[in-house]
Amino acid sequence: MSSEAILRFENISKNINRTEILKNINFKVERGEVVGIIGKNGSGKTTLLKLASGLSYPTKGEIYFFDKKLEPGFVGRLPQNIGVLIETPSFISNLSGFDNLYYLSKIRNIISKDDITETIEKVGLDSNNKNPFKTYSLGMKQRLGIAQALLNEPKLLICDEPTSALDPISTSKVEELMATLKNQYTIVIVTHNMQQASRIADYTAFFLVGEMVEYG
Repeated sequence: MSSEAILRFENISKNINRTEILKNINFKVERGEVVGIIGKNGSGKTTLLKLASGLSYPTKGEIYFFDKKLEPGFVGRLPQNIGVLIETPSFISNLSGFDNLYYLSKIRNIISKDDITETIEKVGLDSNNKNPFKTYSLGMKQRLGIAQALLNEPKLLICDEPTSALDPISTSKVEELMATLKNQYTIVIVTHNMQQASRIADYTAFFLVGEMVEYG
């Protein structure tokens, strides 16, 4: 495994409305690793995800993506190679999974239909399925969300509660998919499920009320 750090948090603190959400966080994610971020609601997991993806900025400390410091206001310094799966991915309800990804791909206009087909099939969906997104099961919707996150071939994949609200069978299938993806991507999984993190992740970071209390 390479020792190259893709993502580094150095002495990170984050205040929101004068409330300290994260306090003095230090950790790194190296190429090829799967890191699980574990904690209950309100422990700062989602705030950490927003900081890592450039959607928010720390009050104190520094974040580096491939040794490039993330700085607010400098678009050129925002992370460009991060794929993010939000907890409940949303798409155009009357379009198929393929068509949803096709229209999203037009934003950058560098992704071909063959790329979309390959990505959809990579997550275990049928690229020829013409049924609208609104008919998809929760597990299928989550897989399509993962496909969207993978479209731009990210260097880092961040997943926010990837099996939230899924039934046990769908949860198992998504976990199997994650186990496959870990051979190709560096992944950060934000979850409250310790057992799930232990099954998927190489390392886990435990958060308690804004502080990282254990990493290993």
